[in-house]
Amino acid sequence: MSQRAAWIGLGVMGYPMAGHLKTKGGVPLTVYNRTAAKSDKWAAQFKDGTAPTPAEAARNADFVFACVGNDEDLRQVTIGPEGAFQAMKKGAIFVDHTTASADVARELHAAASAKGIGFVDAPVSGGQAGAENGVLTVMCGGEQGDFDKAAALIAHYSRMCRLLGSSGSGQLAKMVNQICIAGLVQGLSEAINFGMKAGLDMEAVVEVISKGAAGSWQMENRHKTMIAGKFDFGFAVDWMRKDLGICLAEANNNGAALPITALIDQFYADVQKMGGKRWDTSSLIARLQR
Repeated sequence: MSQRAAWIGLGVMGYPMAGHLKTKGGVPLTVYNRTAAKSDKWAAQFKDGTAPTPAEAARNADFVFACVGNDEDLRQVTIGPEGAFQAMKKGAIFVDHTTASADVARELHAAASAKGIGFVDAPVSGGQAGAENGVLTVMCGGEQGDFDKAAALIAHYSRMCRLLGSSGSGQLAKMVNQICIAGLVQGLSEAINFGMKAGLDMEAVVEVISKGAAGSWQMENRHKTMIAGKFDFGFAVDWMRKDLGICLAEANNNGAALPITALIDQFYADVQKMGGKRWDTSSLIARLQR
């Protein structure tokens, strides 16, 4: 008997991820999105079904995937009155790709376990391009057995997927990821701005230094658009501030010092005030060039 799945949340990440699950995995899929028009568009493109609520989408599914906005959105589509947990069958597995707090991951893992449901927190990295190309990195927390079952389906839209510990570990790993990215983008912004002020041909400079110890994904993929002052190529500033807020709250709980991350979060707040809420994260350079 073939496995059935449901997908909740069809934003810039969820829409292509669900598409890969259907086209590459051949998994029958029922989708739900808060804006029904997006569900209808996906269903028309991928020739599959929609549901009016998360619960109806999840009914009879072996796996339920979600990629929504934040902790409260996630609670609404899981333990809310019309949430997936109200209808999921025992033994089914919920895979959450939302970037959320470790606390909500543990909370929902406990709620799922009480109903005989598996729960894997599985935030992703790679941005919209990674989702569209099916090459995301997926950081997971949960039970080994649940992960092993889900990993075969996650593989249809990822190039790396690993279980990193108990419930919440995936979200904690995503925080590590975002802390790294924030520091890299700020460093790259300062370097490019410095080089431009010094009169250097920064595309030539980056071509040289990217082959050495300074090289990074951010440098390779964002230096040209940063030099050009174009910032509509990826993960939005609003989303990064949400993620850094999660990092800073967790650091407050566990005692980790994040002085540079806290400072960069405020730099992103400045970018928001400049009108850059939907600019991509490389727009930190715009703050330096005011």
